[in-house]
Amino acid sequence: MRYRTNRRTGDEISEIGLGSSYLCDAKMEEGIRALHTAYEGGINYYDLAAGHGRAFAMYGEAFQGIRQNVFFQIHFGADYSRGEYGWSLNLADVKRSVKGMLRDLQTDYIDYGFIHCQDEVSDWETFQKNGVYDYLMDLKKKGTVRHIGLSSHTPSVIQRILDEADVDMLMFSINPGYDYQKGEYAHGGLDERTALYRRCEAEQIGISVMKPFSGGQLLDAKISPFPVALTKFQCIRYALDKPGVLTVLPGASSEEEVRQLLAYETASDEETDYALISTFAPVEQIGTCVYCSHCQPCPMNLEIGLINKYYDLSVSGDSLSREHYLTLNHTASECISCGHCDRRCPFSVRQSQRMKEIADYFGK
Repeated sequence: MRYRTNRRTGDEISEIGLGSSYLCDAKMEEGIRALHTAYEGGINYYDLAAGHGRAFAMYGEAFQGIRQNVFFQIHFGADYSRGEYGWSLNLADVKRSVKGMLRDLQTDYIDYGFIHCQDEVSDWETFQKNGVYDYLMDLKKKGTVRHIGLSSHTPSVIQRILDEADVDMLMFSINPGYDYQKGEYAHGGLDERTALYRRCEAEQIGISVMKPFSGGQLLDAKISPFPVALTKFQCIRYALDKPGVLTVLPGASSEEEVRQLLAYETASDEETDYALISTFAPVEQIGTCVYCSHCQPCPMNLEIGLINKYYDLSVSGDSLSREHYLTLNHTASECISCGHCDRRCPFSVRQSQRMKEIADYFGK
């Protein structure tokens, strides 16, 4: 398992995490085995926006004695008073739900306490007006909540909340469908979504990715918004390549499904290559590097995708990206303009020309 650091909190987080939407489909024993398999495979980050309240007892049993080794995202606004997932911004409901979740999880603290499901500005206003935000922040002062998170599908709302709240982790829906304005939660244009990724990277706000497969649509050519099916590995790598992303949170309801996700860590470059999305990318994406590294290998050993990412982030205001670029083993100034990357780029980026631009920008 590979890990990424949340620079705000110092937490080392597994790049493959686990969502809980489908865990409740399993019986208690099978759910516990699935969680044990995830933990043994190196997964240490778990989202607790579960499909049903029974999932919390599975986590409580599975992680007895090792709670300190895992991170939980717990959502303030997710209501399980009727068993099934519900949404409530009523303060009494939130307090009751949080108390119940902590009891069933057999824990007395929350790693990431989330401002839950803020898709409209009115949601954020209600979250504050009803006292839920004050309750969350009070628990943080007491140490019950260690870090603050935010979940939303709407970039404009996220930008508003990030302006007003100190957020350490964003849970956002990232996949090619949504980025290309296809699907139920495809909120915000490509430029708007890209700006959000870059802001999170610049401000060191980690991103945990929900709906990486667009609810399974991207995996089935019959229902996909595109003419082909993608694989889980392609979708996972696509999300992990976005600036700011720390972990991807696909769901699973069995040991076998968890093992399938863990197999990503040993998958080949060919298995994770998502360059085929260029065939259905919107016009405005053509000519823009998406950091897919399909242009590799470079005869000069340049990490072209990473060079492009640090450049784009630096131009958008991330001061640390210059330092990251300058510590690379090989920089854009070493490009010999052989054209290999230009011919291989599925998005028609003139990478050799861009390397000159980047070298001039960084002065190296």
